[in-house]
Amino acid sequence: MPRDWDARTYDRVADPMTRWGETVLERLPLAGDERVLDAGCGSGRVTERLAERLPNGQVVALDGSPAMVDVARERLAPFGDRIEYVVADLGKPLPIEPVDAVLSTATFHWVPDHDALFRHLAAVMLEGGRLVAQCGGSGNIASIRRVLATLGDGWLGDVHFETPEATVRRLAAAGFDEIECWLTDEPTTLEPGEPFESYLRTVVLGSHLARMAPSEHDAFVHAVAAGLPEGRIDYVRLNIVARRA
Repeated sequence: MPRDWDARTYDRVADPMTRWGETVLERLPLAGDERVLDAGCGSGRVTERLAERLPNGQVVALDGSPAMVDVARERLAPFGDRIEYVVADLGKPLPIEPVDAVLSTATFHWVPDHDALFRHLAAVMLEGGRLVAQCGGSGNIASIRRVLATLGDGWLGDVHFETPEATVRRLAAAGFDEIECWLTDEPTTLEPGEPFESYLRTVVLGSHLARMAPSEHDAFVHAVAAGLPEGRIDYVRLNIVARRA
């Protein structure tokens, strides 16, 4: 399974991901009665917006982090049984019934094997269903990765930032058509000091910290933040729109 997250801190600091996710959601055409998979629901902030657009439908809120699903369950409680909660790895076959569409924001770059990812999504989508997603793309957080290359053993992380061209090929091979993939720059500046370090610790550096002794965490996060004195992250997002053939 993917690593667990500090879900409550993530929910507090995830304004950039929520802002991008709401824009991505606008690309998904919905009548209001569909069954939609949120593939990587996180703490449920974007899932909440999705559920509001499905007054007669159902959302499958899926994440690989049990802590994220627990926080999402609290946030989405007002929607009652219109939300189904699933802890599952997107890199493996998904234990859910078929869905009409898939939404995903800020998640796919955490899945190492994108060929498997798209096969598993296709396997649970009804014919003609729409996949609308966004994740980190080629060139994402390049400045942070340059800093990471100078620290410790130089490990850059377990993220998978892909190109539009490779993603189009993988989607087609997995059974999708009407495919559009493109990159957008989303440079984001955060408040320096503790807010920036908290963001880095929770959103960007979790996998790095999991490899270290707890006594080393603060110094490592501070060193990364010091290498980005303006608190600016050069995000690049890979946008995906496709139809299940």
